[in-house]
Amino acid sequence: MRTKVIQHISDPEEFKRKLLYWANQFREIVFLDSNDYQQKYSHYDCILAVEAFTSVQTDFYNAFDDLHQYQSQTKDWLFGYLSYDLKNDTEKLESNNSDGLEFPDVFFFQPKKIFLLKGNELEIQYLNYIDDEIEFDLEAIISVQTKSDAKDTSLAIQINQRISRQKYLSKIDKMLDHIHRGDIYEANFCMEFYAAKAPIDPLVIYEKLNLISRPPFATYLKNNKHYVLSASPERYIRKEGNKVISQPIKGTARRGQTEAEDKESIAALRSSEKERSENIMIVDLVRNDLSHTATKGSVEVEELCGIYTFKQVHQMISTVVSQVESMTSPVEIIRSTFPMGSMTGAPKISAMKIIEDLEETKRSLYSGAMGYFTPEGDFDFNVVIRSILYNSEKQYLSFSVGSAITSQSVPEQEYEECLLKAKAMFEVLGNK
Repeated sequence: MRTKVIQHISDPEEFKRKLLYWANQFREIVFLDSNDYQQKYSHYDCILAVEAFTSVQTDFYNAFDDLHQYQSQTKDWLFGYLSYDLKNDTEKLESNNSDGLEFPDVFFFQPKKIFLLKGNELEIQYLNYIDDEIEFDLEAIISVQTKSDAKDTSLAIQINQRISRQKYLSKIDKMLDHIHRGDIYEANFCMEFYAAKAPIDPLVIYEKLNLISRPPFATYLKNNKHYVLSASPERYIRKEGNKVISQPIKGTARRGQTEAEDKESIAALRSSEKERSENIMIVDLVRNDLSHTATKGSVEVEELCGIYTFKQVHQMISTVVSQVESMTSPVEIIRSTFPMGSMTGAPKISAMKIIEDLEETKRSLYSGAMGYFTPEGDFDFNVVIRSILYNSEKQYLSFSVGSAITSQSVPEQEYEECLLKAKAMFEVLGNK
């Protein structure tokens, strides 16, 4: 079905940039970059998939059934995303908040052309009927002229805040009321920042965001007029053979100005009772989610509350794993764990209902997932956070940030955490 060619790449970083610039001509693009971040579960340093041969695009109704049918019949590489609002397919829930982005709830495509980079080795996979284009495309990629000023910015986008500071504090008080009544233990509350008329170059903005963040799950996605520019540090879920891996993030600390300040910040995060309790609650939720498809007794916590450092923040990350039967549907594993616990709360359904009531924006792809399926039925998906979403037709730009609210939350501190998470997006949009 696919022709495979191996090439040696002398300068992988420069080649990645050329690859992305070359790709931008296509209607459909998924570009995934690990930024050489050292992590246990990783196979490729970078993947590019372009140009749909087939695709599926739909709203939430019966979305997982449609995706299961598409994935099981295609048995090929598929790239795309799952929006947060697929919760309405798995549970009796609704999404009635405002939506300026108008993204489809699900989008996956079977690419004609795939590039898989690991170290200096590039594997190229083209559908057989266009394999005569490989040599021509490689020459075109090598000759691409990239922009040298990606880190410079000359325009500032006017960013609006959907929920004011005072309104945010009031909403957190209401969420705390739910917690004190016992309706929920924890919920992730998010707010949107947006620009209604924002004529941006998505590729340039993505490069700026990636340059200052260098996350392990960076993604540039284009589906015609819809773009995602993601600097996500979080893996939602991965499948390797019969092993399933989920790595929820809960717990955030500011980077220090010096090495000594960094060490203090890490120590404070590691010893924070509030941050650990947030993380452990979500670990319990993820364990329960994975148990729906796991073989008996196979759900384990590989790492609890590990501290990981990124360019913008320190994060507390846990790793939960399980084993599944070979015949278990890949889409069913995702359906039974979606949306991810780190972006919902506990109990999950109650938290999602309260989130919908208190938030003012339809989350759309924010706190959804982007990634891919392999022909063998393995998969890897990130969590769409620290990401800018853009509708180029409407010139509507949006990014959201949130934090976990528990009984120990102080509303003012949660607001400051949200602003910390938004810092990189403000910076790349010219708002220092």
